[in-house]
Amino acid sequence: MPPFASAASIFSSVNNTAADPSSNVVTLNVGGQIFQTTAQTLSVAGSGSLLSSFASSAYGSAASSIPFIDRDPELFACLLSLLRTGRLPSRAASAFDPDDLLAEARFYSLHPVLLSALSHPSLFDAFALRPSLLLPLPGRDSPSALAPAPAPAADSDVSLFVAHGGKVSSFDPSLRRRATALTPLPVVDSLLALGPLAAAGATDFPGLHLLDLRRTGSPVSHVLQWSPHQFAPASAVQAIGSSSDHLFCSYESCRRNANAILAYDLATLQPVTEIARREIYGAELDSAIPATKLQWVPGLNLLMAAGSHSGPSGLSGDIRLWDLRSAEAVWHGKEKADCFADITVSDSLSAMFKVGINSGEVLMADIRNLSSENPWTCIGSGSNLGTGKKEGSGCRIESYGRHVFCSRGADVEMWTEVLMGSLTTKIEDGLEGERVIKRNTMGGSKVAEGKKINLLGFGGNRMVVTRKAEQCVEVWETSARV
Repeated sequence: MPPFASAASIFSSVNNTAADPSSNVVTLNVGGQIFQTTAQTLSVAGSGSLLSSFASSAYGSAASSIPFIDRDPELFACLLSLLRTGRLPSRAASAFDPDDLLAEARFYSLHPVLLSALSHPSLFDAFALRPSLLLPLPGRDSPSALAPAPAPAADSDVSLFVAHGGKVSSFDPSLRRRATALTPLPVVDSLLALGPLAAAGATDFPGLHLLDLRRTGSPVSHVLQWSPHQFAPASAVQAIGSSSDHLFCSYESCRRNANAILAYDLATLQPVTEIARREIYGAELDSAIPATKLQWVPGLNLLMAAGSHSGPSGLSGDIRLWDLRSAEAVWHGKEKADCFADITVSDSLSAMFKVGINSGEVLMADIRNLSSENPWTCIGSGSNLGTGKKEGSGCRIESYGRHVFCSRGADVEMWTEVLMGSLTTKIEDGLEGERVIKRNTMGGSKVAEGKKINLLGFGGNRMVVTRKAEQCVEVWETSARV
């Protein structure tokens, strides 16, 4: 039987009159092996699955009424276990190739269920992260941006996008198959996964480009643009972000004297609102620092926009929390003494975290209490505060779940909140209380020992990193690969 044969041609016709509608037991013959399960178990496969058609009427054990499916019974046993328990049996990790499992899941239209079981964010265990594999990239360019898919999507077989030079490569959930396309951008600086599409931008090329690597020819499906006024040329992209409903893009004019953040409707790609529009007046460069990082905070329905600028007096930064409904900033912070080298916001921890460019220390600001002029608290040793040695240069910081990860040279450190005793109740009740954040140093990769990390990303149950001058992506996973 050819692998592209349809499901209808592979299983035999069923004698419905022999079925016992009062029975809940379904009997299937897969590749000559008899399986028995319940209609409820098969219904987990979803209405579009082949197996769900057997859930509507339970079949008895009479030979004439047992459907025959001409597929591998061992692979089917793994998928049936997935439907029963929500997870694959442990033996699947060593017994089967991931491509074989995915191909079988696609035949039964079960691949969304399988992908969710393999890489759902709920399976992420930060303390169990281990180096898993290296993903080589075509060409000579090192990675310039990473965009892991946050969670499996039913309409997408892409789990990771990687920009390298003007090219973008995508990897399927098994990380075994790669597709690469050349974009019009000279170097892709910003990248965001949007289901099967990727949003890409460059700081020296106009327009936000939406890429579909499944297309033949040019991968560009849409180009979104912004100009400060009618006769001005289109602006370049500084940062990209998204919420469940909106796509956000930070633009800066080609003359670098005006910038704004646009929110687009994800369904129609039409602009919804423009916020944070600013222009430079005279020599006041700090009056129009463009946002170079955008991050949505779903718990508060706010957009964090942060950017920095290097001037004669050093690095200065600008951080704002925007309310889309009013198009107003509900909080504004200016960075001078120890501006952030990188910044992130954790919705789970209700806090912003930054790495100080001078000190290299990790600092935290509780976003439920931003009334003070300086909301930042050092959660490290504090020994480097005030040194001015630019210890944080090149450090990256990202939040995922209830953890914060910071790269330092070739290593990654993880920060986790520890709630003890009555302190737990105080924080849950929104009362004052000291928050205890502890640091854990993660084991390094022997293959890439000593090579500096320059990009850090998270999606599903994986952490992905890239290292300086390396033409590959390093994958860390929290469970055995299947």
